[in-house]
Amino acid sequence: MADGVKTTRDGTPSRRYDGSRRRAQTMATRARVIECAKRLFVEQGYPATTIDSIAAAADVPLPTLYRLFGSKRGVLKSVLDAAFGGDDEPVAFVDRPQVRDALAERDAGALLDRFARIAGEFMARSAALQHVLATAAVVDAEAAELLEDIRRQRHVGQSRIVAAIVARDALDASLSRTDAEDTVYALLSPDLHRVLTVERGWSRERYEAWLAQSLKSLLLADR
Repeated sequence: MADGVKTTRDGTPSRRYDGSRRRAQTMATRARVIECAKRLFVEQGYPATTIDSIAAAADVPLPTLYRLFGSKRGVLKSVLDAAFGGDDEPVAFVDRPQVRDALAERDAGALLDRFARIAGEFMARSAALQHVLATAAVVDAEAAELLEDIRRQRHVGQSRIVAAIVARDALDASLSRTDAEDTVYALLSPDLHRVLTVERGWSRERYEAWLAQSLKSLLLADR
């Protein structure tokens, strides 16, 4: 046989293991669990949704679910990650093409317009789940820990918007950088989104337009 070709004992070429099918099956199983868990969390709440009910709804053996996610908290984190990014790919939100393009926008006003649209899309995917997490955090220590992690990551991520404005020398001189970061953090909060879109019934389009105008009027010089 040619050099480098593995053979079996009878001299026939051995089949090279192809893990692509197994990876595809694993991804399909993860996606099914995430979709079923999302539905159960929103319908029943986090505390009332058991790991067994998720496994049953997804038709996945419990050991497989634990192998893929580790715990119910792990399932919730994966559900949230998929909602935040729009898919189950391991790509940080800041590395998503839409966010990179927004941060590359040279005009500060146009940059904020882009982030208002991104926020509208983001909230449409994740607002209900973020409310589930916030409600669960009141009674569940693991949910509270996850909520704190997400809030910390959100502040870090949204601070990049202010950094981009500062880099363009467009921040209102009356604002400190810290105050500007806190303003962005407040305006882009899921709590404020819920007040406007759920309690007050605003459409996504109205929310995005208001958010863009508010960000520009509160952050930018000469507005």
